[in-house]
Amino acid sequence: MTNNRQLSAQPNPSNLGPTLIIGGLFFIFGFVTWLNSTLVQYLRIACELTTFQSFFVTFAFYISYFIMALPASALLRKTGFKNGMMIGLLIMAFGAMLFIPAAHTRIYGVFLSGLFIIGTGLSILQTATNPYITRLGPIESAAQRISIMGICNKVAGASAPLILSALILADADNLVKQLQQANVAQKGLLLNELASRVIWPYGGMAMVLVFLAGLIRFSSLPDIDDERANDSKAADDSMHTNIFQFPNLVLGVIALFLYVGVEVMAGDTIGVYGQAIGISVSASKIFPAYTLTAMVAGYLLGIFAIPKYVTQSKALLYSSVLGVVLSLLAILTHGYASVLFIALLGLANALMWPAIWPLALDGLGKFIKTGSALLIMAIVGGALLPPLWGKLADISFVGYRQAYWIMVPCYLFIWFYSVKGSKIKAWA
Repeated sequence: MTNNRQLSAQPNPSNLGPTLIIGGLFFIFGFVTWLNSTLVQYLRIACELTTFQSFFVTFAFYISYFIMALPASALLRKTGFKNGMMIGLLIMAFGAMLFIPAAHTRIYGVFLSGLFIIGTGLSILQTATNPYITRLGPIESAAQRISIMGICNKVAGASAPLILSALILADADNLVKQLQQANVAQKGLLLNELASRVIWPYGGMAMVLVFLAGLIRFSSLPDIDDERANDSKAADDSMHTNIFQFPNLVLGVIALFLYVGVEVMAGDTIGVYGQAIGISVSASKIFPAYTLTAMVAGYLLGIFAIPKYVTQSKALLYSSVLGVVLSLLAILTHGYASVLFIALLGLANALMWPAIWPLALDGLGKFIKTGSALLIMAIVGGALLPPLWGKLADISFVGYRQAYWIMVPCYLFIWFYSVKGSKIKAWA
């Protein structure tokens, strides 16, 4: 396999190598992304934040996708996918290194800057890898391939909060008690020690990312030929002059925006919610791993069922219905039962990303890179909806549990997209 070899959409055993490389990158996506669930709880203590302020962690990370997706698409047109992936990894490494001065100064804005830069690198990687894996075989089984990538992603995601919380929140309950009893000077020392705990994890992660960038640089990863990669139903380019003439894409962007919002809420708010209802930090810090474990189960189901037993649109339909039901159960129950239903939302969310992508990109022809960039921009849902949950949770007459009502209309729209929106190929 040579570097200039072009991939087609036809099944090909020689695609195994590229698939393994992309699977490794999806593992990195998951690990880095789901560290945020622990950072929300950690920085809430270390920087003395309100619930709303703590969710600027998700805002800073996910807003970078919205800002950088189109520049990332332009970059990939100039550099190609392979060099673009290498650049994305190096940018992520720089963002991770910013955690060192952030820890020494305990300035929340520096932490957020590092997260924004990490998200910028990820936006480049995601803009390249999602259409890449979609086109490594027939479009009808794209959700199955993305489900395999999702397992790599979510296995890493499930382990990330466990590893990071063990390193930086090991004695959190005792520390919180000490902070409550400490004077100003003692509190400063305790918080500085807590902040310093992220130096080695993020410094080590930066070195790993640089190493991976080197591996990508010298790998035999081929590039995608957009003209050949599209299926037989690809758009007649003479009938389409801009990307917004594809309703399945436009509505898919909205669906993906809402999906990412509820996915991040299910994973990143569950620990804070557990603490708010009286569960200890030592117990609630691992709740995000339960959500991610449920997602892994969902991805395994997708690999087995799609497309042999269920179509991508049907998988999206069943997932959205389950999302509505579990959201309502989380709101209407209390204590550990409510936490359990939030964790099970991982199962409902698992097949949404792999189903929405191929449905939204179907028939785009030469517009596929721009369409991919718009879908990456939709990840901004993770920047906007979790802070909205945090703002509602801080309002006394709403509270943490009732704030989850914002999930219900999100799942209802995704339901609409699965039934009708994804099938609309032209505006009336």
